[in-house]
Amino acid sequence: MSIKQKETMIKGIAFLLLILTFLLVHILYPDLFPRMLHLVTSGDIDALVEFFRSFGAWAMFFSFWIDVLVNALGFLPSIFISTANGIVFGIIPGIIISWLAETVGVIISFLLMRTILRSSAEKIIAKSGALKKIDEFSGKKGFQLMLIMRTIPYFPSGVLTALGALSSISLRDYVLANLIGKFPSTALEVIVGHDIVLFHENLHRLTMVVIGATAVYGLLWYYQRKKEKKTSAEDTK
Repeated sequence: MSIKQKETMIKGIAFLLLILTFLLVHILYPDLFPRMLHLVTSGDIDALVEFFRSFGAWAMFFSFWIDVLVNALGFLPSIFISTANGIVFGIIPGIIISWLAETVGVIISFLLMRTILRSSAEKIIAKSGALKKIDEFSGKKGFQLMLIMRTIPYFPSGVLTALGALSSISLRDYVLANLIGKFPSTALEVIVGHDIVLFHENLHRLTMVVIGATAVYGLLWYYQRKKEKKTSAEDTK
């Protein structure tokens, strides 16, 4: 058996296991996926909070894997789950759960897009118009660029994952960049989401976090723009 045939077989087995996992969950909890899809896309935080709490002692476990699934799919918003995690489990536990779940989710998505779903990754890139960015992620600064982009909260996760999958960034660099970069962005999403829902109790903190985050990201944007202009000027000499 050739290497290509072995790779094809491995991809087929991985895809079959994924399908079997979905079928098993559907058999055990028939209404889980439809209900989860509705709650995640509706933005009904109160309903999502009650949904997580309905699992009792298993709430943290289900929240984690639902968040993993949402991020693995790439096209569903995870901000509502992050907010619900902060409310149900508290700020710190909510940040840790959301950060680890989102990181695991985008790593799974990366592996799928780099192998059996590569054509899907190409379509995502084509629609987003980010094709020219692939070379940037493939270069020596691929790790740094992925790290910076992952620190940006509310950024479309699927597009960034597809860029990484189609580039030549190594799995190691991708994992590290996401593990580090996902923490500040996820923490911000959990805190802001939590404080917006509980607005009257956390107005002071919400204001300080928003002002601080705006200042930090503003400075980073200014530094990056200045660096790009300097590089462009040097290239034209």
